[in-house]
Amino acid sequence: MYERAKTVEKLSLYVDGQWRPASNQSYFDSVDPYTGQVWSQVPSATAEDVDVAVRAAHRAFTSGPWAEMTPTHRGRLLYRLGDLIAANAEKLGELEVRDNGKLLAEMLGQMRYLPEWFYYYGGLADKIEGSVTPAERPGVTHFIRYEPIGVVAAISPWNSPLVLTVWKLAPALAAGNTVVVKPSEYSSASMLYLAKLFDEAGFPPGVINVITGIGRETGDALVNHPLIDRIAFTGGEAGGRAVYQAAAKSFKRVSLELGGKSPNIVFEDAHLEDAVKGAVAGIFAAAGQTCMAGSRLLVQDTIYDAFVERLVAFAGSAKLGDPMQADTDIGPIATPPQFQKIMDYIEVAKAGGATCVLGGERATGPGLDTGLFVKPTIFTNVTNDMRIAQEEVFGPILSIIKFRTEDEAVQIANDTAYGLAAGIWTQDLDRAINLPARLRAGTVWVNAYRVVSYLAPFGGFKNSGIGRENGKEAIREYLEAKSVFINTKRGVPSPFVMRLPSVEQG
Repeated sequence: MYERAKTVEKLSLYVDGQWRPASNQSYFDSVDPYTGQVWSQVPSATAEDVDVAVRAAHRAFTSGPWAEMTPTHRGRLLYRLGDLIAANAEKLGELEVRDNGKLLAEMLGQMRYLPEWFYYYGGLADKIEGSVTPAERPGVTHFIRYEPIGVVAAISPWNSPLVLTVWKLAPALAAGNTVVVKPSEYSSASMLYLAKLFDEAGFPPGVINVITGIGRETGDALVNHPLIDRIAFTGGEAGGRAVYQAAAKSFKRVSLELGGKSPNIVFEDAHLEDAVKGAVAGIFAAAGQTCMAGSRLLVQDTIYDAFVERLVAFAGSAKLGDPMQADTDIGPIATPPQFQKIMDYIEVAKAGGATCVLGGERATGPGLDTGLFVKPTIFTNVTNDMRIAQEEVFGPILSIIKFRTEDEAVQIANDTAYGLAAGIWTQDLDRAINLPARLRAGTVWVNAYRVVSYLAPFGGFKNSGIGRENGKEAIREYLEAKSVFINTKRGVPSPFVMRLPSVEQG
């Protein structure tokens, strides 16, 4: 059984290869979502601290060991970091649980899979190849080379801090950039622990820096810093819009991975037991606190009643409790503001005419009273124009919508401001192959949900964001294409047009 440490640990910023407090010596508390107790104190970085970190990253990018390092050497460092993460997966997983309340079983799985990103991009580091274009002008050779962009600001959310940071770190470093990481103020400890492994892996000072602080002060200073060349942001739609607007002032490169209101579509020919499990995993895993949550469940009318009955029974059997325990199915909500938002949306759904058939209230009782728990909640009689079907909740709330035909399912699925993900449950091969093309979503799962891979690009359409993470597409996000022309022909023509003097006619 896991035992939580009783002491409160005071953490430090990681800047230019050194551990240091915030310049104003201030800290904020990190609270365990399950116990409600402070378990660590995190430095509250100032704009001055941000400036020091960014300048350290800029120096490392422009001169010194990293700037002169071969791509093959960079790749070996990434491999070494992957090995260290694998060796420390259990510790990293426990820190994630203390920070955000997710299940230890899920976090351990994530941490043991995390090294694959560094292995994959470590292998890609020396395979970034330019090209020579066909001769278009006599005596002129043209080739394209790909270069790192510069200093990257990686801003990650509280729900999956390490995974969503590594999705940025691995391709950015493989491409030769340097990085300043800003984790959420609600989940900073695991990222600071990971920084210890950067040193051990042998990364030069300044290549990776971690600053922690309150979003408005620290985040704004980072996004607006003149030496930041690119911003990689994962978070809510409002935060992403603010980052995009700020970046536009100085034309910084930007990628945004934002929210979703993803449809999970169950057809009458689906394997119902699998579809029930997929629907529950899609929304109640991580207590619904995931951007790809399948929060809209579209069920064909011919199986609607039977499917809902089976789904409610299965979801209602979930055990809420200590996320460190192996028999817990659903952990607490990560933060008090998020808990209140979820409770408010339950009332929004009821006021809008939806019928609550499961949950709909805070969960209390032995082992639950210290944390912020919400019962798995299911609403029926939902129409797609309701707020509960259109606005992202980021919690364990499922809206079930009935449809008749495939065309109607597609219309409902696409009728949203978001386009991050979608699920399809069917045994029809034609539908499995052809329907994904009709859905406006960056990821479509067929007879599965919440599957990600370092090989598979991830990102959204519409308000769900800009750019892609993972796969080969991600490393291109951190590169600039440069054209080089070489003239090998002697006798460059004069740049001036020669004019003969005019002669007056007598």
